[in-house]
Amino acid sequence: MNKETLETLLIDYIDGKLTHEEKLQVEQELVNNKDAYILYEQLKEVMHAMDRSSKLEPSASLQSSFNTLLQEEIKAVKKPKVIFLQPSFYRVAAAVTLLILGAGLGYWISKYQRQQQEIALIQKQLEENKLMMMSMLDNEGSASQRVLGATVALKMERPDDEIVMALGKAMNEDPNTNVRLAALDALSKFNKERHVRGILIASLATQKDPLVQIALIRILVEMKVQGAVKELERISNDEEVLKEVKDEAHAGLLKLS
Repeated sequence: MNKETLETLLIDYIDGKLTHEEKLQVEQELVNNKDAYILYEQLKEVMHAMDRSSKLEPSASLQSSFNTLLQEEIKAVKKPKVIFLQPSFYRVAAAVTLLILGAGLGYWISKYQRQQQEIALIQKQLEENKLMMMSMLDNEGSASQRVLGATVALKMERPDDEIVMALGKAMNEDPNTNVRLAALDALSKFNKERHVRGILIASLATQKDPLVQIALIRILVEMKVQGAVKELERISNDEEVLKEVKDEAHAGLLKLS
């Protein structure tokens, strides 16, 4: 995500104007991208600074204390000339302002600490999900566990490169067709990522499982991936490929043309 797009989304996120899907996208970016989170904090401080004066109204007790101190200063001056009143007045006002700003600063520090704790918790949960998924995909003794591992990936908003590579390996090399299909299904969810599309296209050149070949062709055609045309042409003319797969490749070429 480029910086200009990120800034626009962050501003709308702070103002609460994003859709649910966009909000999830921004929150995921904040978790995975340290620079994005720093930019978020900077934008938030700038926007809050614009209306901070209205939000930091003194409490009733502070207002009362200010008025009391002000009246005492006035009574202490026998000749109420402005030149003598102003310095004391501003000292009192400055003291009250410092109290207000101190309270406001304490609030924002506390809020920032809570946000940091929430982000740390989200990062921990994501890491736990990732470890669980990787462990399941590596379970050579249970195909059902490997299928479940691919299913866990479906719940992730945005996988890292390690997860994508693990799913790609399962799609191309797992001995069980159901595991391959589950891995393909998980990868197809992240088709907006350019490197994921590259993995799907490359799989056409090496994939030997007919069911996976057909599913892969349908997904690439549905995604309108023009980069798959060359491989589809090869498959449709390959005499060693099953007729059903060749027919699917030919139909896909017609749709992409």
